[in-house]
Amino acid sequence: MKRVRKAVFPVAGLGTRFLPATKAIPKEMLTVVDRPVIQYVVDEAREAGIEHFIFVTGRNKGVIEDHFDIQFELNHTLAERGKDEQLSKLGALQPKAGQTSFTRQQEPLGLGHAVWCARDLVGDEPFALLLPDMITLPDQGCMKDMVSLYNETGGSIIAVEECDPAEAHKYGIIGRGEDAGTGFEITGMVEKPKPGTAPSNLYINGRYILQPEIFSILESQEKGAGNEIQLTDGMLKLQQEQSFYGYHYRGRTFDCGSPEGFIEANVAFALQRTDINHGIAGVIRDLLDELGPEAKRAVG
Repeated sequence: MKRVRKAVFPVAGLGTRFLPATKAIPKEMLTVVDRPVIQYVVDEAREAGIEHFIFVTGRNKGVIEDHFDIQFELNHTLAERGKDEQLSKLGALQPKAGQTSFTRQQEPLGLGHAVWCARDLVGDEPFALLLPDMITLPDQGCMKDMVSLYNETGGSIIAVEECDPAEAHKYGIIGRGEDAGTGFEITGMVEKPKPGTAPSNLYINGRYILQPEIFSILESQEKGAGNEIQLTDGMLKLQQEQSFYGYHYRGRTFDCGSPEGFIEANVAFALQRTDINHGIAGVIRDLLDELGPEAKRAVG
């Protein structure tokens, strides 16, 4: 059984829900506190032992490549000014030479197509897939435990979380089978099931470990929902040939693909930071007092 060494990050999306902010800045480079969203996702993959980071980009995404490159002028200026702490922080985030690869998705044909675009860089080995919109708190990384489950079971792994059953029609939902290692067998998958038809309330949270056979399936995959090549449709075909397992993630995932989730992530991450949380908590209390009863009712 081959080790999971590579991770794919589909970052070609247009970020239309954040316009006009994303007219010139990729949504993946919007910051949660003081780091771009994509940095949190890469850090999660690195914590899981990933050695090669593959970005599927699009037009106007060059700043992502720049972010993961060395900026000699900046480093020189920081060193001259004695900013050793900032210089050390940048160095810790810097991938080593040869650890990053970038490929283009020329057309927005869906997540399945974006994954397929990484086929030659992944090659014939299992790989992690992390959706960059979804981030987890730093001390609650999801992918590390998924890799541990993969080492027990092999096959393909999908991370899931619980949702309100009444909201299941908004997500990709899996069917839960027998326990397997620290996870369980997946008996089925359905994308946005009709109300009352969901096989469970466990939704796919944007973290996967997939076998390379998914590429040959996606190559001939017909367009599905939204007139796009859907990854879920490809996984359903792969499941007919290979085992899929679920990992029930007990942490908290923030959907930074929506303005509400992005703001929620900023508040949560700021409150976790011991260097700024007291000040932020005070600001939140003061704002609620200033905005009055209606604002307090809005937050319960």
